[in-house]
Amino acid sequence: MIFWLITTLIKILLVFGVLLLSAAYLTLLERKVAARIQNRLGPMEAGFHGMLQPIADGIKLFFKEDIIPADANRMLFILAPIIVVIPALTTFAVIPFGAPITILGHVVPLQITNVNIGILFILALSSLGIYGVVIGGWASNSKYSLLGAIRTAAQMISYELSLALSIIGVIMIAGNLSLAQIVSSQAHMWFIVYQPVGFLIYLIASTAEMNRVPFDLGEAEGELVAGFHTEYSSMKFAFYFIGEYAQIVVNSAIITTLFLGGWEGPFLPSVLWFALKVFAVILVYIWFRWTYPRLRYDELMDLGWKILLPLALANIVVTGFVMILLGK
Repeated sequence: MIFWLITTLIKILLVFGVLLLSAAYLTLLERKVAARIQNRLGPMEAGFHGMLQPIADGIKLFFKEDIIPADANRMLFILAPIIVVIPALTTFAVIPFGAPITILGHVVPLQITNVNIGILFILALSSLGIYGVVIGGWASNSKYSLLGAIRTAAQMISYELSLALSIIGVIMIAGNLSLAQIVSSQAHMWFIVYQPVGFLIYLIASTAEMNRVPFDLGEAEGELVAGFHTEYSSMKFAFYFIGEYAQIVVNSAIITTLFLGGWEGPFLPSVLWFALKVFAVILVYIWFRWTYPRLRYDELMDLGWKILLPLALANIVVTGFVMILLGK
């Protein structure tokens, strides 16, 4: 019992520490990749090739004046950024990031907890992030913030349905809701081979759920003065960014787990395989942002309701039909 508690605590500290550090340095990676795409240098002054830039940004945000609008709902205004961060961090608790290891004769799974409804746990937590956006926009008592929050809420709800349906095919093939079992089911063939449509739908829908370009209608700076977090400053403003970048890591880990075989791979350590796959998906998210132009709001809604949703439903029907034909 004591051994289990100690190992669980170590895994929690390790996962949360790596996740927060990754969220910080993803800001540097994003700027470096954007600079490469746009044929410029990016951050170069803080540390070797700008490696200390995230630390400099953190120090700057920590010491900036923390302004709360006079007519804002103070308690909800403070709570909203925290609500955005917590689901992103907690979701990683059910994601297996390596093969089980043996320590002092005990088998230790490289996963904080293996619940048999891991996918439902992820979907439930991911839907909570919208509350941080809506509450933040409303509590600011600003028309610009409220408008940004409403637009973002409509967008996130619209794409959340397609996102959830896109992984039904994976569940049907694996016959299990446990993420550890889903990874084991891909030992011989990754599910992206069986579910390429589901993979693309999840990739697009998760990008929209994170409000990233080309789906950043909720915080389109040229239209909404940064949208739902217009009135935020200092570390509260930083929390929204930490939540966004932590969610990028989490969504990349989910895609890796559901479609790319998780930590499975030859020769290299399983944790390294998992990290490499997650990093590759992160690069795709960043490439999306600096390649495609922002959609109009009607185009965004048409894509979600008229294209992705019917496509996700059709993918489920086709998957079931093929499984029946194969006698599975």
